[in-house]
Amino acid sequence: MSLLLTDLINLNLSDCPDKAIIAEYIWVGGNGMDLRSKARTLSGPVTDPSKLPKWNYDGSSTNQAPGQDSEVILYPQSIFKDPFRRGNNILVMCDTYTPAGEPIPTNKRNAAAKIFSHPDVAAEEPWYGIEQEYTLLQKDVQWPLGWPVGGYPGPQGPYYCGIGADKAWGRDVVDAHYKACLYAGINISGINGEVMPGQWEFQVGPSIGISAADELWIARYILERITELAGVVVSFDPKPIQGDWNGAGAHTNYSTKSMRKEGGYEVIKKAIEKLGLRHKEHIAAYGEGNERRLTGRHETADINTFKWGVADRGASIRVGRDTYKEGKGYFEDRRPASNMDPYVVTSMIAETTLLWKP
Repeated sequence: MSLLLTDLINLNLSDCPDKAIIAEYIWVGGNGMDLRSKARTLSGPVTDPSKLPKWNYDGSSTNQAPGQDSEVILYPQSIFKDPFRRGNNILVMCDTYTPAGEPIPTNKRNAAAKIFSHPDVAAEEPWYGIEQEYTLLQKDVQWPLGWPVGGYPGPQGPYYCGIGADKAWGRDVVDAHYKACLYAGINISGINGEVMPGQWEFQVGPSIGISAADELWIARYILERITELAGVVVSFDPKPIQGDWNGAGAHTNYSTKSMRKEGGYEVIKKAIEKLGLRHKEHIAAYGEGNERRLTGRHETADINTFKWGVADRGASIRVGRDTYKEGKGYFEDRRPASNMDPYVVTSMIAETTLLWKP
């Protein structure tokens, strides 16, 4: 019987005499969206990130350090099961520091962790549900999956939550990603086909505090790895195709303990009022190229306008019909772009609504 490459890839390392496991260290690179990773061998299973060794990498090759002083240190922060190697092997979300222990400028997690550890924020147990939209592209032409090369499909309408070979493209990638995230221990709550053909969405949450951002970054990592295997490209561009096509966002659903209690609707209204007062600051931090998406069309509010409403998908902030009826619950910030940094967005919403004094 001839040996196949897949036979070696799928070797079960639990048969190793020293019970070695592989830890894939993952971090965010210099442009804020380029996930990087490398693997190291550990002598046995680890479930607590504080028990993992710090590591380093060449920051000059990720645009995060000069060549003459290129060492950046990885601090392990959270652990997930590895759906690619399986067994006791793990994925490790890390953030990045100088050798002296200072967070480097592209380390957005460190500042977020300080906000989430503030007593006033921690007491409110902020919950997040993030709707990550993305577009699958044909690898060699960088054109959406299912679209004729150099041409366009029929207009939007049949593709949202669509089924069928003429309406849904890339479902194998999407379903593989869904199951891999569940295996990893990510709190992924669903998937669906989006309005533009070739575009999909997955939802992470509800998750508490900084764990929502850790989980979204690992879910993005898993998606990048699966598209690598499938030979397609994933794009997080907020407006991958100009014209009469929906853009891609990362709608962020949010609630606090006070919002989830009786009388929470009044707390929600006060929080939304604060968000309106800091609209420009939030927009500036909500993703690159978002002005191409937030046009006031295609289920968005204009980038320069802040408005909110019940069940209004053309608003900056949407309050669900159930929240309005029950007088408590959550709201949805529809402004973040698909390429937003979840550390920045989740912590900024918490800071504005819980710590900021107008």
